[in-house]
Amino acid sequence: MAREPSASEAGRRGGKSAEAFRTISEVAGEIDIPQHVLRFWENKFNQIKPLKRGGGRRYYRPEDVELLRRIKSLLYDDGYTIKGVQKLLREGGAKSSDDGPGAAPAGDTNAELKVILDELMAVSDSLKTSS
Repeated sequence: MAREPSASEAGRRGGKSAEAFRTISEVAGEIDIPQHVLRFWENKFNQIKPLKRGGGRRYYRPEDVELLRRIKSLLYDDGYTIKGVQKLLREGGAKSSDDGPGAAPAGDTNAELKVILDELMAVSDSLKTSS
């Protein structure tokens, strides 16, 4: 019969404390994203800066893991493009995944709408030039 984890065990993942650094394989398993996608995101989002040790081994800080979760949510759940997420991060508009749907102030909604409008305008311009 399986036992329930204690309160101290519940706050840890894989036997590590919540503040512990994680390898790319641990992060990939934890947020269900392949390792090659995490490496790609490092190139696309300069906010992701894992520590790199000998041989290029990556160690992600807890704040890196939280940012990766948010990027995943914006891309896969909210339907943002990579450019849209980059713009949100630059503007500081990417809220943590703990924020509920009503947690963003109206100014953030306007910023999100502007990002969408900018993307639509870019698509429209590219369609005009290709015709």
